[in-house]
Amino acid sequence: MIYLDNNASTKLDPEVREAVARALEIFGNPSSIHAEGRRARRLVEESREEVARLLGADAEEVFFTSGGTEANAMAVFGSAAAGHREKRIVCSGAEHPSVREPVEALEALSGDAAQVLRVDPDPSGALDAARVLEAAAAGASLVTVMAANNEYGGLFPVGEIGPALRGRGILFHTDAVQAAGRIALDVRAWQADLATISAHKIHGPKGVGALYIRKGVRIPPHTPGGGQEKKLRAGTENTAGIAGFGVAARLARENLSKAPSIARLRDELERGILDGVEGARAVGAGAARLPNTSAILFPGIPAEALLVRLDLEGIAASAGSACSSGTLAPSPAILSLRFAPSDAKSVVRFSLSRFTTEAEIASAVETIVRVVAGARVQSR
Repeated sequence: MIYLDNNASTKLDPEVREAVARALEIFGNPSSIHAEGRRARRLVEESREEVARLLGADAEEVFFTSGGTEANAMAVFGSAAAGHREKRIVCSGAEHPSVREPVEALEALSGDAAQVLRVDPDPSGALDAARVLEAAAAGASLVTVMAANNEYGGLFPVGEIGPALRGRGILFHTDAVQAAGRIALDVRAWQADLATISAHKIHGPKGVGALYIRKGVRIPPHTPGGGQEKKLRAGTENTAGIAGFGVAARLARENLSKAPSIARLRDELERGILDGVEGARAVGAGAARLPNTSAILFPGIPAEALLVRLDLEGIAASAGSACSSGTLAPSPAILSLRFAPSDAKSVVRFSLSRFTTEAEIASAVETIVRVVAGARVQSR
């Protein structure tokens, strides 16, 4: 299979697999004080250091979670519960469901639609930092803007937004799940108060993620009942998953230099499809994007139908966020770029990794062009 769905999940790096296997032999509880427990604790803390290095943070600012979804929920709900000012939230209109839905839940609880202000990207795919800051000036308590969009790959100006918010009593959270391992992360330069990453997006294991919380920022416990993660998230740590996360974080930093090569392959894929499929368009290509992501609009062809055909041909791709798969509604992120609902339902996302080869891209282009042509003939 040619795997082009790396924004949904990535292949486990062999070095990560080995680290997880070794960690499974350490059966002690990281909270136990005996030798076996101390071995487990050492693994957890060594991994925390590696994840902190990937973020550009200190280890004491990293809190392990079950994944990016939980970490985003902790950030959004925790910020609201912390009692910051008027509890008004500003977010982009292209956020991942794990941010969008907690924000919508808070909006519903407030009973006041003005409590949430959404700023859509431009049709080019770019997000205007000035518009976000203008919205935040209306008494916001939290601004949450993703570092990179998971569906079309757009890079958002978190490095402009965070510093402009500092000192204004407004918390700034960024979902950096898709950015991690693809661009350099620097929560210090971004002046982020909270940031989220996930292991399985960087060739690590599923079921483990992290929330960065800047020193001095306080949010209530997400899961009370124990002393783990400084009482923020109780429960015995997923030692093997965290061990794999640490190795994946180190490898993500070490392999950032491969980004230009991945971008070149992405461009070859995109160019081949646009040259071979009449009317096809690259979504968000007019703005800065992740090096691995290409979202293509195939007018008149439902994305779900095309994905089934591609799967039968041995190509794995997706339509939007994996967390929203199976829904018939058009993607809110694509709609935020002013696409008509019918067009938004015809966007397919192709996402590469450092394991993607040139031969795979050449084969994928030939297959995609042929499959689309066949689908159009049949639709007539």
